[in-house]
Amino acid sequence: MVGMRDVAKKAGVALSTVSLVVNQSGYVSEQMRRRVESAMRELDYIPNELARNLYHGRSHIIGVIVPTIEHPFFSTLTAHLQQVFAKRGLYTMLCSTFDVGEGEATYVDMLRRRMMDGIIMGAHTDYPAHFWTSIERPVVAFDRFIGPEIKSVGSDHEQGGELAATIFALTGVRHVVEIGGARSRFHDVADGGAAGVAAEADKAEVLGSHTTFPPVRYQLSFESVLSAAGIRYDYMEIPSVADLSEFERVARRAFERFPDADAIMAPDLAASFCVQEALRRGIRIPDSLQILAYDGTYVTDAAGMKITSILQDFPSIARSLSDCMLETISKDAGVEVDGDASDTNPEVLREGHVTDEEASMVGNLSHTIPMKVKIGQTTRWNEAIRELLLGSHPQTD
Repeated sequence: MVGMRDVAKKAGVALSTVSLVVNQSGYVSEQMRRRVESAMRELDYIPNELARNLYHGRSHIIGVIVPTIEHPFFSTLTAHLQQVFAKRGLYTMLCSTFDVGEGEATYVDMLRRRMMDGIIMGAHTDYPAHFWTSIERPVVAFDRFIGPEIKSVGSDHEQGGELAATIFALTGVRHVVEIGGARSRFHDVADGGAAGVAAEADKAEVLGSHTTFPPVRYQLSFESVLSAAGIRYDYMEIPSVADLSEFERVARRAFERFPDADAIMAPDLAASFCVQEALRRGIRIPDSLQILAYDGTYVTDAAGMKITSILQDFPSIARSLSDCMLETISKDAGVEVDGDASDTNPEVLREGHVTDEEASMVGNLSHTIPMKVKIGQTTRWNEAIRELLLGSHPQTD
């Protein structure tokens, strides 16, 4: 087996010089570096990655925790994350808490043992807020608040809800069915964790503007605009968003319970099933029924009609999460950020330290990403909507 001593002999240099080249540390002249690299190629020498990582105190692995990678939203997000991290020389290890028992605890243990450089937390957690700060390791939260010192990234959900409701209001909708996750889950560890599920009397506070689970804000702003416009809305719960069969079941029930509804707002998968159910029933889309999807993943193009969507900007979300992670890792190592943050569009990323006026929009997220409208075939359009979309970065196919 070829070792560094063989490379040093072949290149005619000291063993320490080969070590500096392999570990990418210390100064080596360009001429000397080329000699060593040439010898490595000739001898087909493969550096011991484990030894190199131990030398640097880095694994170059980022753990990404999500509820399930079967869900199109999380599979799309993780695909973009893998692409961004790969460009920055980092590997991604995925964990889905719904599919693998004790997955969160395992990943946290790996992080504490420095088997990972950091974790992106994108699932509900059983750990209290102070825990994530106490482990003193790089953690970045996605679409949730897990502690005052933990960076967090997510879409501007209040903007997304307002866009969706305004589209319905401007097209004369009278009755909207809104499909979403169980409302009892709209809380975060900062409000008591898994053991702190609100009692019936406390639900109003959990669902209020101070919730630490940011995605709920799209539903709150959506309902607020509908109420102001005098539009009736009813809510249908998906008991478990990790159980994909529930999306189809709830979509069908929506038609049975509310046959007079003329609009539906739902996550991509449920919206797709709603389109299929409406077509099966002979309901004309968008003349008799308008359907809006929230997220804008590939699913919205595979339902028989292209679904109009409130689109989360996955590339920008992934870049922002990557930037935050690299900054947190560098801070943990006591060095400056290595400067690849130029990938992030400054107009897309809005950082923390917000004013009181902005607090209702960005909430507890330290980085928010504006949302877009993906124009499809399932909603009606008029000049008022086109003017609205001029300021919301519409996306057309």
